[in-house]
Order: sequence, then C-alpha cells, then structure tokens
Amino acid sequence: MHHPIQSQRRRALCVVVALMLCALASLLFAGMTGSIALPLTEMPDALRQLARGESSLAASLLELRAGRALTAFVTGAALALAGVMMQALLRNPLADPFVLGISAGASAGALLALLLMASAIVVDMAALAGAVAVSMLLYLLARRDLRGGLALEGGTSMLLLTGVILSSACMALVTLMLSIAPEGRLRSMIFWMIGDLAGAPLRFAPWLVLGAAMVYALRSARAMNVVALHAEAAATLGIQVGSLRKGLFFVSGMLTASAVTSAGSVGFVGLIVPHACRFAFGPDHRVLIPAAVLTGGSFLVLCDTLSRTVIAPQQLPVGAITAIIGAPVFLYQLHRLRS
Repeated sequence: MHHPIQSQRRRALCVVVALMLCALASLLFAGMTGSIALPLTEMPDALRQLARGESSLAASLLELRAGRALTAFVTGAALALAGVMMQALLRNPLADPFVLGISAGASAGALLALLLMASAIVVDMAALAGAVAVSMLLYLLARRDLRGGLALEGGTSMLLLTGVILSSACMALVTLMLSIAPEGRLRSMIFWMIGDLAGAPLRFAPWLVLGAAMVYALRSARAMNVVALHAEAAATLGIQVGSLRKGLFFVSGMLTASAVTSAGSVGFVGLIVPHACRFAFGPDHRVLIPAAVLTGGSFLVLCDTLSRTVIAPQQLPVGAITAIIGAPVFLYQLHRLRS
C-alpha cells in the first residue's frame, strides 16, 4: 500500500528537482548570451566581482542581464501559476490569466499614463490601479457566482462572460487612446501592449506576490484536485467551495496584475505552460503547481533572451516571441488532446 505513494512522491521530487536545474540553466544561458558573449569560464570571476562591487565589463554585463532574466523569470512564473489557478477556477482548459479582463484593465491604466507622458513609476502604478479596479468590478458583478457552490456551469459561465465584456470595454478605451496618441509616444505604448522586458527594473514586490501565491496554491492543491475530479460532490466531500473559488479568483488576479505591471501583456505563457505541464506530469495540482511555476519562468527567460539577441542590437518585444512560439505549440496540444 505504501509503495505507490512513495514512488509518486519520489517521481514528484525528481520532476521538481529536474525543473529547478532547467531554470538555473536558463538563467545561466541568459547571463552568457548577448551582443557581447560572456563565456562560461568567465562567469565565476564576474559573479565574484559583482558581489564585491568591483567594476568590469563582465560584471556590468552580468548585472544587466541577470536583472532582466530574473524579472523575466518571476513574470513567467506568475503568469503560469495564474493560468493553473484560472483553469481550476473556471474548469475550462482554455482559460488563461487574461481571460477575465484584468490584463486589459492594466493596459488601459498604463496607456493612459503613457499618453499623459508620466514617469515609469506612475505608469506602473496606473497599470496596477487598472488591474485592481477591473478585479474589484468583476468581483462585485459576479460575487454571487464566486460565493455559491459549484452548481457549476452557470456560475463559471457568468463569471467568464462578465470578464469578457469588461475586457472588451477596456480594449475599446485602449484603441481610442492609441488612435489619438502622438507618433512620438505610439511606439512605447504598442510595445507595452505586446509585452516588453527592455528596461523593466528588478523589484522585490513581484517575488513577494509569487511566494505568497505559491503558499496559497500548494495549501489548496488537494481541494483543487477534488473539485477537478468531483465538482458536483465537492461540498459533500468537505471542500469549502465558495472560499476556494474566491481565493483562486483574488490570488490569480494579483499574480496577473503583478506580471502585467512588470512586463506588459505577455500572452500565451499562462495558456500553454499549464497545458504542457499537465500533458507531461499529469493533472495532480501538488506536482502541477511547482512544475508550472518553474517551466513558466524558464520559458519566458529563454523567450526574452531570444528577443534581445535574434536581430541584435535591435530588440523585439518578448510578447511577440511568446506568441510566435505559443500559437503552434498550443495547436499541437489541442491536436494531441483530440486524438
């Protein structure tokens, strides 16, 4: 009786350790790659110089690339975890962090600040304010569905429909602002909408949000498993369905707001990474949650490295790279699902 459980735990541990090594490898690759290559043999010296505060070309390059790579990692991890939670909340494999309009609210806030020529910190605050405003409005409009038991399809459909309508309204405001924006500001506004990590500062707050969300998600993993398998009977099996749904909604909303504030609207990460991890490691949320976080972070680090090196010294928006890679991958996943 104990052997299957022990082998499952061993397998889960092996999966998480392997993905942690992949994440470290992606960060190392990002530090080495660029217009000026930084060989692996020089990395220990560069790290030592950086730790001591000494100035050299290698240390300066590593500082710039490491800051951007870590921002990419926390953004990708947040989007992937938000995707897992959103799919569990809506019980819909096509759900992603942007489906409820939180990203569109952030875009509207940020583009208004950019249109008014605000500073970078004001743009970030406006994006966060837009995301929080849409989350609160969505909660007020759909709170009965979030509180209710999982009498299911009606509740999630109403939440989804409300989110789509709010998203459409925000995107209409975005289109209006783009149409009246002066040409000098149009490029930065479009890059922000597509998703761009150039110049994104390394901040502590997104890591704090990700850490808190991870703790909540792992504590709720068993309940998410029960809801996924026995939705109608979840309440009778001791799951507080209303609390779980509200928790998933607010935590995934905070993750989305944090990621969008850091890097703009980077698409496909929260959609394809949970799917890929589910295919590879199974639907158990106790494994799926850490696997998606590590895979999402590594994926966005590699996409960002590609975006700044493929036609260097010119940089591409990372959201365009994730979409180019994500669309065929998702179509392949859909084909596999059907077959």
